[in-house]
Amino acid sequence: MILQVSRYDHFKDPLGVIQAYKYARQFIPELQLVLAGGGASDDPEGEMVLNEVKMAAMDDPNIKILLLPGDAHRTINALQRAADIVLQKSIKEGFGLTVSEAMWKNKPVIGGNTGGIRIQVTNYHTGFLVNTPEGAALRIRYLLHNVDKLLEMGQKVHEFVRENFLITRHLREYLTLVYALMYGQGDRIQLG
Repeated sequence: MILQVSRYDHFKDPLGVIQAYKYARQFIPELQLVLAGGGASDDPEGEMVLNEVKMAAMDDPNIKILLLPGDAHRTINALQRAADIVLQKSIKEGFGLTVSEAMWKNKPVIGGNTGGIRIQVTNYHTGFLVNTPEGAALRIRYLLHNVDKLLEMGQKVHEFVRENFLITRHLREYLTLVYALMYGQGDRIQLG
């Protein structure tokens, strides 16, 4: 199963995700796609995008579209853990929390080559950055046909999140700075 968790918004490119799934499914007939998310109260286009997504997926029983409430954290957790690959094929994105959540759960991410996703996904190492649905489909096929690489990336992504995005890393850096300021060498500027 491949999964994208996001609100229904053109910037999240759910229609591109459906295209990528359809391309990949030509080679992987048992492939399933789950699009899970909700709308934002300040997004007047959300319902329109959701309807476009439903129309694009209408004939395919292997595409599941879930409209989740804002407090569906356990459901999202379960979906991320069940997925083989997580997509975040955004065309505009800041730091994607769902990207790091999936990575923490040992899932390689295929993400849009944009914004904060570039900080989170190291191309060819912890996942793949893509610009098109065709590129996403190629990476889906590659990972599902190379399970050893999928598992290897899964291990790398968990460690990458641990080293870079957890509060413990920030705490370690602050304590290191405080220590350096208090006990640093005489040639350094002493504050306080």
